[in-house]
Amino acid sequence: MKADIIFRFFPHLDQQARSRFAQLEDLYIYWNNRINVISRKDIEHLYIRHVLHSLALSRAVKDDPFKEGNVILDAGTGGGFPGIPLAILHPGTRFVLCDSITKKIKVVEEISKTLGLQNVTPLVSRIESLPEKSFDRIVSRAVTSMVRFLPWTRNKFREQGSILFLKGGNLESEIRKASSVLHIPESCFTVTDLKNTFPGLDDDFFDTKKICEIKQTSYLCAPPLKNS
Repeated sequence: MKADIIFRFFPHLDQQARSRFAQLEDLYIYWNNRINVISRKDIEHLYIRHVLHSLALSRAVKDDPFKEGNVILDAGTGGGFPGIPLAILHPGTRFVLCDSITKKIKVVEEISKTLGLQNVTPLVSRIESLPEKSFDRIVSRAVTSMVRFLPWTRNKFREQGSILFLKGGNLESEIRKASSVLHIPESCFTVTDLKNTFPGLDDDFFDTKKICEIKQTSYLCAPPLKNS
């Protein structure tokens, strides 16, 4: 079973979580044939390149961003990544999966319903239109550049929070630009390399993958400017 790769790195999953992870491949093959949310060539690598990649946010970030009771925004979720795998792993945490494309949220709705995920709220919306001070953390998987993305998230945190990006490649220039344009100190950006997060994988997918965390700053707490 391809889901065994998940159980290998998360051996303490209960039976319900194991069952939900095991169902993901058939569900995404079914829905991807109707509404394309994953690259056709990538669907056979679903568990490593989508599910395990999503779960890296839980394994590699040290301060437990998905505490029970937290509300997490998955911004630009597409077909449900990283939100659905994280919701399976953290059933006591609420996940709002947001995308502006209705057909993608349709997939999220149907898969969440089939799995019985009571902690997932699918939402068709632009990020900047979401209610203020609603989320403890924001996660996103390479939706766009940071300099474009960060203004959409201003004043969305309830209290102390952070943004967690799943990104690839060299992030130095992207961080430098976001820092300069948005006046956020570079010290607020922390990059975690994922290369050794899942040792022994027969796949080089994680060799260039990283998490970039942006701690809450005065910029992110401020309401958006009218001309932003």
